[in-house]
Amino acid sequence: MRKNIKTTEAIFPMPVLMIATYNEDGSVDVMNAAWGTMLERNQVILNLTETHKTVKNIKERKAFTISIADAAHVVEADYFGVVSGNNTPDKFEKSGLTTTKSELVDAPIINEFPLCMECEFIQYQDGEYGCGVIGKVVNTTADESVMNGDTVDIEKVAAIAFDPYTHGYYKVTERVGNAFKDGMQLK
Repeated sequence: MRKNIKTTEAIFPMPVLMIATYNEDGSVDVMNAAWGTMLERNQVILNLTETHKTVKNIKERKAFTISIADAAHVVEADYFGVVSGNNTPDKFEKSGLTTTKSELVDAPIINEFPLCMECEFIQYQDGEYGCGVIGKVVNTTADESVMNGDTVDIEKVAAIAFDPYTHGYYKVTERVGNAFKDGMQLK
């Protein structure tokens, strides 16, 4: 039997994305965003309102990075979601994390997060059904510690996902199937 429940951001799991930009003074700004996905193979969309300091920075700098949060840095990742860059301009410094400037876009790469997409800003859409930053992914990097040869090992990444029902973070680590193959058993 099924039970009706409260509607929320009901798609689970939701990614825990660290969106990083530079502020006007060159300092680093990072926000935690769960509402983001691939729009096309080399494009991303982030559902962010214009009131975010990060969105202002993206529009100004025409660039941003997206890092995949991992279990080893859940405290820092959550901090970037509960503290606003509009009110706490030095929030990144308080995290204790470090960055390297991207060689391809005007945005920082957070060294401690294992996966990062470097993005050029394409456009900001604002409409009746939401808003969003759209970016073109110009480069993706992975720390060697999460690689098996030339392939990212998601178990080593230990990415975290957001559960909107309980407001919990969960580690994504166990492979349970093979996409585009297992279903062939029913063909």
